[in-house]
Amino acid sequence: MTDSHPIVGWEKESPVPENYQFNDYLNVRNGRLFMEDLDLFNLFVDDGPGQVFEQSLPSPLEIVYLPIIGYRIKQMQQFFAEVIDEVGYDGRFFYTYASKANAAEEVIRTTLSSGAHHEMSSTVDVDIARIMIRRGLLTPDKYIICNGFKPSDGSYASNILQLRAIHEKIVPVVEDLSELPSLIESGLSFDVGLRLKTYGHYTTLEGIEAANSRFGLAIEDLWKAADYIAAAPNLNLTLFHAMVGSQILNEADFVAWLKPGIETYARLRQRHPSLHIFDFGGGMPAPMTLNFEFDYHQFIRLLLTTLQEVCGRYNVPVPDVMGEFGRYTTSEHGAHLFKIIAAKDNNSKLPWYIIDGSIMSSFPDSWALQEHFIVLPLNHLDKPFQQVQLGGITCDSDDVYPPKTSHSPLYLPVETDNLHIGFFSIGAYQEMLGGVGGSKHCVVPEAYELIVEWGEHGRYLFHLLTGQSGADVLSNLGYQIEP
Repeated sequence: MTDSHPIVGWEKESPVPENYQFNDYLNVRNGRLFMEDLDLFNLFVDDGPGQVFEQSLPSPLEIVYLPIIGYRIKQMQQFFAEVIDEVGYDGRFFYTYASKANAAEEVIRTTLSSGAHHEMSSTVDVDIARIMIRRGLLTPDKYIICNGFKPSDGSYASNILQLRAIHEKIVPVVEDLSELPSLIESGLSFDVGLRLKTYGHYTTLEGIEAANSRFGLAIEDLWKAADYIAAAPNLNLTLFHAMVGSQILNEADFVAWLKPGIETYARLRQRHPSLHIFDFGGGMPAPMTLNFEFDYHQFIRLLLTTLQEVCGRYNVPVPDVMGEFGRYTTSEHGAHLFKIIAAKDNNSKLPWYIIDGSIMSSFPDSWALQEHFIVLPLNHLDKPFQQVQLGGITCDSDDVYPPKTSHSPLYLPVETDNLHIGFFSIGAYQEMLGGVGGSKHCVVPEAYELIVEWGEHGRYLFHLLTGQSGADVLSNLGYQIEP
């Protein structure tokens, strides 16, 4: 980021110009905000040009805009294809979706149909994979990468063994030596991965060894695990996993932190020729604010040329490259729309605008991690703006935006009559962290959800999921509702 603070919205008192483009999918037309060609305010009016529904939709409303997921997958595949050609790289690229970012059916369906391989981390994830295999979406050519802790006596390990009966390209990634016995004793043929303890910002193997991380294997255990796998007649070491962090915003730092893992991969490859995939894990950043800057092309060039240099030095072939893309894949497809139900001065430095929902339960990272998200009005963009504070409907002092420690100003229209706003780039982690189908903080019901995808002839296809009623919330909390 080039500015001193994250830019989360319009930062002027003047109206937003007509046809203004905030980013590659949010634009202004006739004083309204469009998500590509979808008029977001039009969802809340009973009549008007381009009216989609017979009646206005309720607020709050979650938007699940699936086309963006496909765009981002194809974008990253294209970036890698271009750089592979530019630098003469001899390996392939595997785009893998990290399902922990958002495990909703429509998301998994979209990532798989867009050509992504699949990564998972729990026993329920295995059940999801089984469903997608039966539906023909998780096809035999797709890798299933099994991350997370897999104790030999646990349900996750057992479920992975059962899944192997219907899918060949399953790769359990070993986090701990205790995970190997169940794989060896199963007698089933498995390609296996090893995860190095690399999580953190270290540029040397000595730093990695000293790191305090619960993830991955220390160097000594890594070599032991590789030898155990080589000695097992049913296991084949194919993948090396080295993840160094999340939402990393500097291309050179990203590759520098990966380099000790690349060195370890090359040394391991000298002894184990079956090893051929370098999985750099997650960390690929997503544009969650309007001044986001990251040169994906430059990162890929640095990564591939570093792999070429290190592997050349150790006289081993360059590996195929895999990335596990969670936030990058799903962040931008999610939006949450609210109505401003009150505007009050309250003798405050800035006026308070109150929404008809909760910020902290809808986007837990905004208060837990002081994370920033894009906030824009859906209407009145052609009217003057003023700097405001945004508050949720709950009686919690943390239910505010921008985050309490933030230096980012928030500007919204002075005109608050029927004003609706949207939080954008909230599609990764937020719904999963806030819980799906459960009761929320201050017993605020879940919003309706509108799933948007492309139908035939370039038209939108909509699917509306009903939100929670008060009775649903009470039932979740164990109250017996009298008829």
